Amino acid sequence: MDWEKLLQYILEFATSWGIKLLAAIVIFIVGLKLIKFFKKWLKNSPKLDKLDASLRSFLASFTNILLYIILIITIASILGIPATSFITILASCGVAIGLALQGALSNFAGGIMLLLFKPFKVGDYVEVSGESGTVLEISVVYTVILTVDNKRITVPNGTLTNSVIKNYSAEKLRRVDMTFSTAYDCDIEKTKSIISRIIEKHPLTLSDPAPLVRLTEHADSSLTYTARAWCKNENYWDVKFDITEQVKKEFDKEGIEIPYPQMDVHVKNN
Repeated sequence: MDWEKLLQYILEFATSWGIKLLAAIVIFIVGLKLIKFFKKWLKNSPKLDKLDASLRSFLASFTNILLYIILIITIASILGIPATSFITILASCGVAIGLALQGALSNFAGGIMLLLFKPFKVGDYVEVSGESGTVLEISVVYTVILTVDNKRITVPNGTLTNSVIKNYSAEKLRRVDMTFSTAYDCDIEKTKSIISRIIEKHPLTLSDPAPLVRLTEHADSSLTYTARAWCKNENYWDVKFDITEQVKKEFDKEGIEIPYPQMDVHVKNN
């Protein structure tokens, strides 16, 4: 055996692979930094401000995955793995992974459906699957919602596309529905007048559509009045809380009784 030739072959092989490996490491590090930079640019670039926030969020997530795939293929090519063979292997693995991750693919398809039909967008207040909050992010496979008590909820996009979605931010105006109860001996017209006056005087309620106050139920221990007022979407809770509090104060001032549940028992002596 010619040891000199063997040693030379080993040195040439090590040198060749060493250069390839070094180049692959450099490309990997530079690629990660470029992906991070591009992701940050896509998120903050003023040139993309005209795009819908939901679309930008989705594009950022999708582009991130695509750039990582390109980086892996590039590194494989530098290491001498034929691109066609690598892509074939990647495709075969993709089929196997796809069968194993049908739920993830369903979520990806759900993300595309959300992007196309736009039942909500980033910043909307929604209720879905028993949870409600403000949409923070719409990514490729999931949507992030922030609740009013500051909890982050991650909902799979596949679940969203198969659920009833209530979007409270879709319209500019919102109706505030309230109910109030009084004793049976309280004057009906006076009660309606008090509630109507409070609604009309509130600075955040609208006169068009006009508010409504009606007696709607003869309950077991009380009369029930339904009040409906319209306001701008962002003023909903202020209007509801203010009117509810003011009605109680005005009822106390005017002697309108809010009854407790009660039962009349008649005893007959034989």
